Amino acid sequence: MISSRRQFCPLIVVCGIVLLAVRIGSSAEPAKVELLWPKGAPGAKGDTDKDKPTLTLLPAAPEANSGAAVIICPGGGYGAVMMSYEGEDAGRWLNTKGVSAFVLNYRHAGRGYHEPAPLEDVQRAVRIVRSRAGEWKLDPKKIGVMGFSAGGHLASTAGTHFDVGRKEADDSIEQQSCRPDFMILVYPVVTMTQPFTHGGSRNNLLGPNPDEKLVEKYSNEKQVTADTPPAFIVASTADKVVPAENSVNFYLALRQAKVPAELHVFEQGSHGFGLAQQYKTVGAWPNLCYEWLLSHGWAK
Repeated sequence: MISSRRQFCPLIVVCGIVLLAVRIGSSAEPAKVELLWPKGAPGAKGDTDKDKPTLTLLPAAPEANSGAAVIICPGGGYGAVMMSYEGEDAGRWLNTKGVSAFVLNYRHAGRGYHEPAPLEDVQRAVRIVRSRAGEWKLDPKKIGVMGFSAGGHLASTAGTHFDVGRKEADDSIEQQSCRPDFMILVYPVVTMTQPFTHGGSRNNLLGPNPDEKLVEKYSNEKQVTADTPPAFIVASTADKVVPAENSVNFYLALRQAKVPAELHVFEQGSHGFGLAQQYKTVGAWPNLCYEWLLSHGWAK
């Protein structure tokens, strides 16, 4: 998956960055970074930076704050985390719409971690943002997740595997619900089953010969219920890395469960297009997403 993102020519990437800078401004202040577990993550294999998942805080400007927040899960095939164009760039764009963003730097196979570590990290992130909603001037009922590629799998896993919190927990953060209120999924991996799964993501998350129960658990199109949060989904038929069927089948599962959802499948767009400023057609998706957020009261 990582190599596929290097197919963009340098000029196109630079142009995309320039357009993005014009759109969101180039004078953004350095973001604050916080540990998910200051006392150590569950199952930590060491005490180095790779064992310490973090949140990068990108709050909306006070005068534009809608009260909504989005936890962003960058892609990387569960072997890396693309913190720039699928993380902070997306977060700065959300800021322009009055939405606070929190970029999740989660554990993955490149750091020696497999399931359930990524899911533990995103669930913890949702709980943290909800528990500190008052401090960050947020509405605890407007906490969403956003994910790109394998990060889209992680975001859709958060939307299909959640709890209402453990009220008996000594840690007040763990008492909070980890159910996101909405999902934004961009060229997401969704299934762990053939023929539409992304093999690299599956192997990095579950291992080369996973138990069928794990495959079923993390095939999120099979885990949708009426309690699954609403979703905005973007995919491309030109994507040769993660087939659009991941998005289509997840949308159909949401529709079957009567969960509000919006799906856009574009003809153009190689895998890893991010905010897609280098494309004329799929580049429309951020504005379409903004309109969707507005329609639900999650943006200004």
